[in-house]
Amino acid sequence: MRAQTGLLLAHTVVVQAVTFMLRPASAYQALALDVPGTWLGLLGASFAVAPLALAVPAGHAVDRYGERRVVLAGSVLLATAGLGFLLFAGSIGGLVLASMVLGTGHLCAVVAQQALVANRTPAHRYDSAFGYYTFAASIGQALGPGLIVAFGGDQPIPDTRAIFVGATVVALPLLVTSALLRPSGHHHDTGGQRPVGGVRDLLRRPGLRRALLVSCVVLAAVDVTLVYLPALGMERGIAAGSIGVLLALRAVASMVSRLLLGRLVAVFGRRTLLVGSVALSAVGLGLLLPPLPLWAMAVVVVVAGLGLGAGQPLTMSFLAEAAPPGSRGRAMSLRLTGNRLGQVLIPSVAGLLAAGAGAAGVLACMAAGLAGVAMAATGLPLPRRDTPVAASTTAGGPPGTSG
Repeated sequence: MRAQTGLLLAHTVVVQAVTFMLRPASAYQALALDVPGTWLGLLGASFAVAPLALAVPAGHAVDRYGERRVVLAGSVLLATAGLGFLLFAGSIGGLVLASMVLGTGHLCAVVAQQALVANRTPAHRYDSAFGYYTFAASIGQALGPGLIVAFGGDQPIPDTRAIFVGATVVALPLLVTSALLRPSGHHHDTGGQRPVGGVRDLLRRPGLRRALLVSCVVLAAVDVTLVYLPALGMERGIAAGSIGVLLALRAVASMVSRLLLGRLVAVFGRRTLLVGSVALSAVGLGLLLPPLPLWAMAVVVVVAGLGLGAGQPLTMSFLAEAAPPGSRGRAMSLRLTGNRLGQVLIPSVAGLLAAGAGAAGVLACMAAGLAGVAMAATGLPLPRRDTPVAASTTAGGPPGTSG
């Protein structure tokens, strides 16, 4: 089981690394083609369009055919996307098409990975398992931009052809890893037939809609922070290098909270920790409203990062427990759909607010939204075995293992 856990986490790191190589590289290639700004926006949106349309069908496929087939399909599509960027990078249409393939491959891989964690892990170990899973994803997201420099150089417009070749080569081992992953076997419970109950039935499960809402707002808050913290620095005359340090501190704080998630839940309980972490992130963003010295901003950003990092894996745990066996692929796909909608709609509204309120106003509104979903999270049902206990008795290891 530990070998399977290692394969899953390695697959997660590489999927995110390839994605975070190809997405910025495609933008650099579009800039090299001197395309209009509107096409740049279309290129960015094309990655999310396919997941919005295909997320729920992908979840159905996981529940019906098993995780390995879908994760293998996602791996093939990721490698195909790298090859597509390489062959069709000479036109914006080719870049958009390859970006859609990339988005679809990423979707299939992520939904299958999350369902595999949920189906393999005992309910009382969800938090630790999803904490390790999201920590691995964070490592991949950090590696991707570094691999851009490694393959393409550090000039203003890197060698995108070398990056596309590199990403394709890096993606190829995913095919082997996917083939070696063992499915959980939950799809056999339905005899390969469509699982009983639809999306509407799933949405009626206690706490599921609240967990989806919290996940959506927390992820949107991460995106808004990435965009509007630099804007806040520009408004207040803070050097770009200092803002880069603040963003790095936020990312590191989020990774720390994910790595320690199992122990924290063992002490505080899942619902209490979710409410507290989202509220903590709201306080952190809200404190950015008044002008602060740089050291104080660093403290505040770390506080916000700790809260934002815990939110995503905790909502995965709630969804995994709310969904019955044989339906967890759809539950994770619903989460991904809600996240993508939030990533499109909430930053768009933030952009309208920024015109009148500035970056600080946007961050304050995001803090208010986080405070609202923290209140909503208090209505989530108490998970099974969610009584706080000593951390040394239940905090555990990576997904799919037993204590």
